[in-house]
Amino acid sequence: MTKTITFNELRRVKDALPSGSMTKIAEELGLEKETVRNYFGGHDYKDGKSVGVHIEPGPDGGLVMLDDTQILDIAMRILESTKA
Repeated sequence: MTKTITFNELRRVKDALPSGSMTKIAEELGLEKETVRNYFGGHDYKDGKSVGVHIEPGPDGGLVMLDDTQILDIAMRILESTKA
């Protein structure tokens, strides 16, 4: 499933995640931790891979088109569980 959000929204989700969330998401999906970081705007392609994130310049950091929302879905689930 694809989704479009602003870069700043994506960074706010990342910044709100509790410590250790990148590792938890990576383990759940069988990915490298740096690949998950790249999803949220990182640029470590030595240890991580590209994850189908396309950024268009614009206001609020630009638009981010996500080819797959699995990482974002898990991040949102983690955020919801920390609210409870």
